[in-house]
Amino acid sequence: MSGYKANTDQPNKTTGQYHSLKGNVVETIGDLTGAQSWKESGRQEHVEGETEYNAAQAKNYVEGAADRLAGKKDAVIGALTGDREQETSGNIRHDKGQAKQELNKPTA
Repeated sequence: MSGYKANTDQPNKTTGQYHSLKGNVVETIGDLTGAQSWKESGRQEHVEGETEYNAAQAKNYVEGAADRLAGKKDAVIGALTGDREQETSGNIRHDKGQAKQELNKPTA
């Protein structure tokens, strides 16, 4: 029914959530009407949407970790060399990376 294929280039949390929700709706319609094809395609789209969401979340978490490390390195080098601009930009990058990680913490 749906023909939905997860975006293989870059996972996206928004489209993952959309397809997860849409899959639930289609599956519910299938349950209510007895249309097995709707039920199955809805379940499949839901699973694919959840998979895309989780992949995007993991990708964003890793990117946040990389930004934190690179920012910390720049901040330390800036502090050691007296380059306040590098130190400040490093601290900003570190903080942005930390925020990105907080927003994308894996759920248990």
